[in-house]
Amino acid sequence: MSLLEAVCIVLAGLAAGTINTIVGSGTLVTFPTLLFFGYAPVSANVSNSLGLVAGGVSGAWGYRHEMVGLRRVVGRLVPASFAGSVLGAVLLLVLPEEAFETIVPVLIGLALVLVVTGPRLSRWAAHQHPDRLTTGRWVALLIGIVLAGMYGGYFGAAQGVLLIGLMSVLLPLQLQAINGIKNVLGMVVNLVAAVTFLIVDPAQINWPVAALIALGSVTGGFVGARIGRAMPAWLLRSVIVVIGVVAIGVLLT
Repeated sequence: MSLLEAVCIVLAGLAAGTINTIVGSGTLVTFPTLLFFGYAPVSANVSNSLGLVAGGVSGAWGYRHEMVGLRRVVGRLVPASFAGSVLGAVLLLVLPEEAFETIVPVLIGLALVLVVTGPRLSRWAAHQHPDRLTTGRWVALLIGIVLAGMYGGYFGAAQGVLLIGLMSVLLPLQLQAINGIKNVLGMVVNLVAAVTFLIVDPAQINWPVAALIALGSVTGGFVGARIGRAMPAWLLRSVIVVIGVVAIGVLLT
């Protein structure tokens, strides 16, 4: 590996850690970077997931103040992300990549609709159910978190957009709090996927690449938290939509 290549991978990790903390979709920076330097797709994806764990930890820590009082909610959602990410990581290693290529842009598009309409739909749901946390909504949320975890364990790009869209509708929380939960769940998915790869097929991990991405993403997580927490809700929602649309365009090309 040349010095230029190493620097580019670290910078890609920095950008991915920042983007993941603010919105999600950082994989759309690191994954193409690794492909550009000639790494095999599965190995690049696996090494990327492992490297981005560090950014997930720093990003979640940066949003800790927005999550005060939400321990119970997070505790109920983490197992769903855990289960989904294990399934997704295994699918990555046993299924052809084409299996998900068609549905992924559709899922991201749906997530963007939910991000935009989430506050209105949440108010409507609250009017129908004054307690706002019915059993039906929890079941729907848990199923959605499992499916998002599967997608995140399989590939991960724009997983944050999916999570924010889903929780915007089903959780009676402010967007910044939802973003904080998203960071925790994304960290769980990347960590569990990485451990699954270690157990099932450790030969796919390129350790120098994973280490360089981790070096960049851990700094990016702190940077992204600082930027994201300063954004008003309307601007954060706009950034989510823009990045989601870009993600769809990249995945369709």
